Amino acid sequence: MAPAADAAPDARWASPWPGILLQAWRDVQPFPGRFAMAWRVALLCALVAAVAMVYKVPEAAIGCYLVIFLARPNGAECVGQAIGLIILASVVVLLLAPVIQATAESPLMRIVVIAATSFAFVYLGAASQLGEIGSIIALVIAFILTLVDDVPAGEVVTRGLLYAWQMAVMPMALMIVFYLVLGTGPHTLLRGTVAARLLRAADLLDGDRDAREALVEDVAQGTAESGKRAMMAALFNTAPKAAVTWLAGAASTSYRLLLAAAAVPADAARDAREALARQCRAAAAAVSAGGMPQPAQADAAAGTGPLAAIAAQLAGLARPDGGTAAAPAKPAFLAADALTNPDYERYALKTTAAAITCYLTYSLIGWQGIHTAMITCYVAALGTTGETVHKLALRISGCLVGAGLGFLSILFVIPALDSVGGLMVLVFLGVLPAAWVSAGSERISYAGVQIGLAFLLTILNGFAPSLDMDSGRDRIIGILLGNLVVYLYFTGIWPKSAVVDGRAHLAAGLSALARIAAMAPAARAQATDDAAIAATELDRTREQLRLLPFEPASQRPPPARLAQLDALAAEAQALLPALMFSPDETDGVARRLTAVAAYIGGTPAPEDSDADADVAPDSPLDLHARRIAQLAAG
Repeated sequence: MAPAADAAPDARWASPWPGILLQAWRDVQPFPGRFAMAWRVALLCALVAAVAMVYKVPEAAIGCYLVIFLARPNGAECVGQAIGLIILASVVVLLLAPVIQATAESPLMRIVVIAATSFAFVYLGAASQLGEIGSIIALVIAFILTLVDDVPAGEVVTRGLLYAWQMAVMPMALMIVFYLVLGTGPHTLLRGTVAARLLRAADLLDGDRDAREALVEDVAQGTAESGKRAMMAALFNTAPKAAVTWLAGAASTSYRLLLAAAAVPADAARDAREALARQCRAAAAAVSAGGMPQPAQADAAAGTGPLAAIAAQLAGLARPDGGTAAAPAKPAFLAADALTNPDYERYALKTTAAAITCYLTYSLIGWQGIHTAMITCYVAALGTTGETVHKLALRISGCLVGAGLGFLSILFVIPALDSVGGLMVLVFLGVLPAAWVSAGSERISYAGVQIGLAFLLTILNGFAPSLDMDSGRDRIIGILLGNLVVYLYFTGIWPKSAVVDGRAHLAAGLSALARIAAMAPAARAQATDDAAIAATELDRTREQLRLLPFEPASQRPPPARLAQLDALAAEAQALLPALMFSPDETDGVARRLTAVAAYIGGTPAPEDSDADADVAPDSPLDLHARRIAQLAAG
């Protein structure tokens, strides 16, 4: 993998903004599949807006927002999420009917119920596999209960619940039908992933420098997404069972093959590397064509170590199980520290407090038009200060861009519209750039979601295209108010620096490396799950460090320390492939990495006087381990 960076502080940490802007520019560049996802999201939003206008479904903009927020490249995942949200929304609506009746005449009790349910679901979203769906459920419940303020008391239960149910279910029902017809199957995405890894491995074997630079990002994706796609393919029966079994195994095998290619030394035999590169390209072509690779030639690679491992993985791809018989590990629903880590409760409390503050603000001053402030609190809050402020920056910039597009549409386009078809075209063209941005990396995706939401909130008000700028203005003010309140809560109460999460991810990555090092050489070469954990956690470490410029200066460590932590993560990333495919015993490296992981995690490092007992002096693995220990010590 890429060589580790120098630990000395440099311009990236002393003045990070040019690098951040450059990365943002790279993140909006095209990549395979991006436009396909963007036009699908834009078209689905146009259909949702048209159905809302024709059948008078309220809050069409929020329905379109759910589409943009939940859209994924995997069509089966979109269908699964839509089905789940319909079921949850229906259950929530039924359960809330008696609650609304009991609290209709008591604003205080209503606030208590909003606060309690909000805390519970936001907490579950943070501490479990429920994820962002938890915040969406909390938002739906709060939205339903706040409708009591707008609907006459005698109609609260029937009309309010019906409006909320329609708002959530209609776009999800359309999403199910749309992605069943036009969605990309998970088996197709799996094939693309396997073929892309094989081509990347071939480029690495040919000595392509660009391929080596891109490798870290490829490896950091881990195997969780591939496992999810395999599960979706089996659940929805999108391909024959034998094909799904092969793809699930091939995804894991191709991941190991990619790591093995990264571990090939530069001085390895050129003939062997070129032969393996040809084998990788031939296998990629077969996979892309919908088939399985042919068995590799017995003499395709000479030597041992990574070259032999690549040949073994290529041979495995020709087997019915794709070269990997074991099923991928399934994560537990609750996080391991769900009941002991106070950060989850604090996060839920701050999010709930921000939402209640916004609700009380616009209720007491009688300005219901800025109710988007409360919505903002549920979708803008994240675990650390850096994450939250970064998301706020994306939300504000996206809000201003989307509002600008919306107001221009009100001035120059909407007056000329005379049909639902014209409105669909406007929504499609307005959402398309938003969907393009949201289809990118997590560094910028939320800006796209916000561009789409602000645009739709501006042009869709009621059951027809809106020419009322006051409504759009109020909703944008609400978004900005929600951003301000979230910022104040998350930077002023229990602030959690991104460096805290960065150190936790770093400790988890080093622990996974230590587990790999403690294995026998043959077992290490098959340790796909631990390798994926190490790569993912180390990449998250560096992503958290990149968020630190968004935090107040008082919460940030000195640039020199940030550079050291970044270099430590880079050194660990560089160690991973070499460690997996080394034929040497590495118990000493394992003990050293365990000690460093404990130190980074905040516990005293154990005695390590015999850490080098079974490691050849100044071997490459030992040098990596020593470098990691030195960087950790500062």
